[in-house]
Amino acid sequence: MLLGVNIDHIATLRNARGGVEPSPVLAAEICEQNGATSITTHLREDRRHIKDEDVRTLIKTIKTKLNLEMAVTDEMQKIALEIMPASVCLVPEKRQEVTTEGGLDVAGQLEKITKFVKPLKDAGIVVSLFIDPAAEQVRASAKTGAQFIELHTGCYSNAFGKDSEEKEFQKLFEAAKLAQSLGLRVNAGHGLNYENVFRMHEIPDLYELNIGHSIVSKAVFTGLAQAVSEMKELIK
Repeated sequence: MLLGVNIDHIATLRNARGGVEPSPVLAAEICEQNGATSITTHLREDRRHIKDEDVRTLIKTIKTKLNLEMAVTDEMQKIALEIMPASVCLVPEKRQEVTTEGGLDVAGQLEKITKFVKPLKDAGIVVSLFIDPAAEQVRASAKTGAQFIELHTGCYSNAFGKDSEEKEFQKLFEAAKLAQSLGLRVNAGHGLNYENVFRMHEIPDLYELNIGHSIVSKAVFTGLAQAVSEMKELIK
């Protein structure tokens, strides 16, 4: 499995006081040097952490690839087509949420998302859909033209070590299996940390894990280079 590192919360820390420190651009460089195979940023409508200038600088400076998380809006589509990240991950977005609360309802807005995906794909951008591990969402995703799904691992992460862990894990396992049978490649992420990530090895052919908060949290105590290196070792 590959490791994509989400650097949003480096920007959160910077924005808490203003100014330029810590730098998301420098963070991306350190992540790449220590095993990250992509850098993920979520350019939110309210720009609460990553800013437009961060994304425009990152696209010019990173050595791996930029994965841009974004809502299904005209504004974000325009930005993606302008800066041309290697990939985009379409996510639901609520202004009041602390973090992304669930997967995109592809089944409920299939026509809209299919139309949204096409110009991105036509431009050569790889498209992923962030979805809950539910069969109807997987099947709908396969109809949109997107090449990837990213399975929302939040429920599994919250259930880890509890009675419901196995139930939540099996949802991920079955959703990945179904997606692959329909020709989709599968990423996963949300809430994964140094304790629960090992079970992702049990899901065959997962392509990439996108992890941010736990890495940045560990980096407070160990430094970012070590935090990324340790996670990279865990997912090998």
